[in-house]
Amino acid sequence: MSAARPMVERIDKLRHPVAIMKDDELGEVLGSLREKSKSLEDLAQRVQDGRKPDVLAAGRLLERSLFHLERAATGPAETGPVKAEVGEMLDIEIEEDLLEANRQIARVNREAFEKFGVRTVDVMGAIGSGKTSLIGAMVEVLSKNFSVGMLGGDVATSIDADRVRQSGAKTIQINTGKECHLDANLVRRALDQLDLSGLDILFVENVGNLICPSEFDLGCEKRLVVVSVTEGDSMVVKHPIMFLDADVVAINKIDMAESFGTDVGKLESDLESMNPRAVAVRTSVRTGRGLDELLGALSLG
Repeated sequence: MSAARPMVERIDKLRHPVAIMKDDELGEVLGSLREKSKSLEDLAQRVQDGRKPDVLAAGRLLERSLFHLERAATGPAETGPVKAEVGEMLDIEIEEDLLEANRQIARVNREAFEKFGVRTVDVMGAIGSGKTSLIGAMVEVLSKNFSVGMLGGDVATSIDADRVRQSGAKTIQINTGKECHLDANLVRRALDQLDLSGLDILFVENVGNLICPSEFDLGCEKRLVVVSVTEGDSMVVKHPIMFLDADVVAINKIDMAESFGTDVGKLESDLESMNPRAVAVRTSVRTGRGLDELLGALSLG
């Protein structure tokens, strides 16, 4: 990985300054990166040991970055949803190397959030758990005193982002196509359409899924997992990886627990055994229960 790492590190350093570079400076950077790309291709042909996959993966990452740099320099500004392009998603099931690349891009995102003082929450949970409704309820409260944004991750449509926009948030839709999670690269691209200097809080609603999103750090300060009582009381033990890194878990639709025969105490005890650091909050958007407590647990209250 030693041959590939300098290339990836240089890309990270260039991501945000590109927006303020002059044309001649950007041209010089693009030319330099093209030369590095050719060097990586030549190196991959010579390397015969276990480092070859790393070099090839770095080359593919560099090619994608060149594509986006050139588009940023010459193409029109994006106004529609950010859509994952062929070969762009950083998927651990396809390339183990890309998970490390995702972590590096997540660090860049995190640095940008910290620079502008934006509090960020990665909101994860299964389809139908109530993620969008919960975000909308929080936005209604927070927007009275703060400027709130939301990136809505979904396979298709902008339905969820449109709903949250009506609650008072500045929203951008990210469509992943067939992919089941957001990654740091797609979030970074969406941030190009947001003025972080004008935001106080940003929610990132991940694709509805209790498996894939857990492995992909987006650079957010907090990770909120939403689990609904309508899913039963075994969700924590059935999807342990999702809850291991959670900072806060909202046990949502609590007003329906009795109707569905869900043992809320079991969900809480399972979480305590698995991740004692996580804060569990019982919530209901319909009744408003737990909303203030949830905002406090996320350090947004």
